[in-house]
Amino acid sequence: MDARQLEYFLAIVEHGGFSKAAAALHVAQPSLSQAMANLEADLGVALFHRMGRGVVLSEAGAELLEPSRRVLRDLAAVRDTAAALAGLHGGTIEVATMPSPGIEPLTTLIHRFADLHPSVTVSTQAAFTPDEVISLVRSGACELGLLGSATPVHPTGLDVLHVEDQPFVVVASPGGAIEDDVAIRPGDLAGQKLIASRTGSLMRSIVDDITAGGTGTEIVTVVDHRTSILPLVITGVGVAVLPSSWTWLARRCGAVVAPIEPTAHLHVAMVSLPAHLTPAARAFLALTRSLAQRRARDV
Repeated sequence: MDARQLEYFLAIVEHGGFSKAAAALHVAQPSLSQAMANLEADLGVALFHRMGRGVVLSEAGAELLEPSRRVLRDLAAVRDTAAALAGLHGGTIEVATMPSPGIEPLTTLIHRFADLHPSVTVSTQAAFTPDEVISLVRSGACELGLLGSATPVHPTGLDVLHVEDQPFVVVASPGGAIEDDVAIRPGDLAGQKLIASRTGSLMRSIVDDITAGGTGTEIVTVVDHRTSILPLVITGVGVAVLPSSWTWLARRCGAVVAPIEPTAHLHVAMVSLPAHLTPAARAFLALTRSLAQRRARDV
């Protein structure tokens, strides 16, 4: 019996079944089922009653709920104590990040981490695709990687922590047809000039879908660096479709932000090697997990 098996057990209970738990944990369902079979064999009791495609917690499983939660809480306390003993009095964490997740949630993560561990430096390395982030982590160039993708990633040999899903929004200069926080449909962008990223990104595919509607919408500027987009919007060159991570910054700069209905989502995840992380990297990963859990509850 190990901590991961207990985490899986509690996830199955929390999500009401194996398939939903596997999706939430980002593990294959057969792996989850095998882990539970091994746990039940170790304990000598059935934790669930299988009923068709669903499961019901057994009497033994119900009795083990609180002890399992207590064990995981105690393990978390041990990790916290070990991190304190390790000091975290210095050093650097290397984090590979794509542009939009690098705005948020990275800003919140670094802000909170700096409060907790002011002597540790967080160094970010730019990457522009999920594959680049994964490569940097897999090679050991970075301990952690923050990426955004059109669909959830499952890179071989890496742990994946789902952080959040960011809907896409339209960002525009004030005083035009687009009003702040008023939802619009893609057809409402008829006649607008769009600022777009290079072909290949989810942002660009959304823009291409909009311009393909034959509504007179056109791309007027294509940029490589996402940091160029917001200044171009503010100066009135055009409007942009961006992940919601840009919302706070855009409004601080005076832009208006409108949700799109319906919209795609950017799947934001933290990837890491399953072992050999420094204490500082483990602490940063734990902070990311805590943030992800809070944001999931807020949805």
